[in-house]
Amino acid sequence: MLPETTDELLKLSFYATPSHSCSYLKDQQATTVFLDPEKHVNQKLYTRLSETGFRRSGSHIYRPHCETCQACVPVRVPVAQFAPNRTQKRCLKKGQNFLMKFESAYYDDQQYALYELYLSERHSDGDMYPPSKTQYKEFLFSDWANTKFLSLFDNDKLIVCSVIDELDNGYSAVYTYFHPDYDKFSLGRLAILRLIEFAESQNKDFVYLGYLVKECRKMKYKSEYRPLDCLVGNRWIRLT
Repeated sequence: MLPETTDELLKLSFYATPSHSCSYLKDQQATTVFLDPEKHVNQKLYTRLSETGFRRSGSHIYRPHCETCQACVPVRVPVAQFAPNRTQKRCLKKGQNFLMKFESAYYDDQQYALYELYLSERHSDGDMYPPSKTQYKEFLFSDWANTKFLSLFDNDKLIVCSVIDELDNGYSAVYTYFHPDYDKFSLGRLAILRLIEFAESQNKDFVYLGYLVKECRKMKYKSEYRPLDCLVGNRWIRLT
């Protein structure tokens, strides 16, 4: 029987990493907990864990668990209540002619080439650089997750790929990469807005955006989506 309550989730086995350099905050140390990799995971369990702040990387489900820091706040957008602001409306209008495709995830050389370009141009100082096909597959794919691609095309040219997992109550945005030559279209923002629209069309309740880290410039953008649910302690609190 799959866990339905927090008490039942506590019966699962988790493993903590040794202290390591934080990916978000300079000069900070972090600890991460992982679900037992031998545990059978399906969409129901994955949804329940997402509701308690866990994320997926490859086949691993993890959550920050730092003793003296709570800077990583899990956030999600309640899609039925979401209303784009002026900046977001302009972004949607600018990108309205890009073709969107939503399909099951698969390895493709075109997708990987865009991923490689994106990391080389935008994140050459990050811990995922240099990219490789093996690293790409191990990071974004999983045997048990129901993973999808939400892709945007400029005519036949792939310019955005959002890797997302379907949950019982929404979609989890795992990672988004895009063409660096399209800065004026704010493709990262556009991808989230299109995903929110798509989630609403599929009668999903939420889009999970991962962790909001206010002190980290690269993660602060998530605060612009309102209303926004933030997981504080064991309770989702809605910011309007």
